[in-house]
Amino acid sequence: MAKSAKHVRASTKQNQSIAKGLQIIEVMAAGDGPMRLQDIGNAVNLPASTVLRFLKTMIDHDYMQQNEDTLHYFLTLKLCHIGEQVRKQVKFRDVVHPHMVELSRSLGEAVSLAVESDMLVVYVDVIEGPDHMLRTLQRIGKIAPMNSTGVGKALLLDHTPVEIDDLVKSRGLPKTTANTISSKTALMRELKLVRKRGYATDNEECELGMRCVAVPLRDFSGKIVAAMSTSGPVSRMTPARIQEIGPAIVELAATISARLGYDGSGET
Repeated sequence: MAKSAKHVRASTKQNQSIAKGLQIIEVMAAGDGPMRLQDIGNAVNLPASTVLRFLKTMIDHDYMQQNEDTLHYFLTLKLCHIGEQVRKQVKFRDVVHPHMVELSRSLGEAVSLAVESDMLVVYVDVIEGPDHMLRTLQRIGKIAPMNSTGVGKALLLDHTPVEIDDLVKSRGLPKTTANTISSKTALMRELKLVRKRGYATDNEECELGMRCVAVPLRDFSGKIVAAMSTSGPVSRMTPARIQEIGPAIVELAATISARLGYDGSGET
């Protein structure tokens, strides 16, 4: 049965109301603190009377409160509770996996997902390339040093110099090939370069004959929660090809991070 014009108009108006309410929440969440009614209205380009109706509804449902002395409005921690519930439902590996599959298909190379655990790289998901060439370490559950892997360097981007010191003291910087970065000075210099270009590389540092490109993935907290890499033999992963695919993988990482709730702020 076709919807009546009256029903369509009512549905459209309701959707617009939801959008306005969400806009108010986003503006207030991004603010420096409690806000005046007039300031909220100016920020969302709505009359104060309209904004007030939204605020009263949010107050009735415990999403908003008003300071009785200043009359300023502020969001409640109920939103944090909902966010935590959503976070528990969303498994970041499930979000990343389809992108890994597509990346592997488009590049014709293996793609891996790794996290940091106890100052080591742990691989949690792997997509083999079309020719099934995959480094021994890149198997689900395998661990690797952080200094010799692309994903390890990507995971280190948020680490402070003190945390890097702790890594060196606790785990050392094991040299697995002649190309492995094995000094703190060289590692800090490399991380500076990684931050500048947005992606890390492994130039036969973990295994001779293999190169990889890795990018960090951030979640809603702004923190790096994982790193994704694509790897292949040096015959295909030439320096020129790495320079070509690097920016594309950085762009894909931004898309994935946005799906994990990252809003683009908080990078070091």
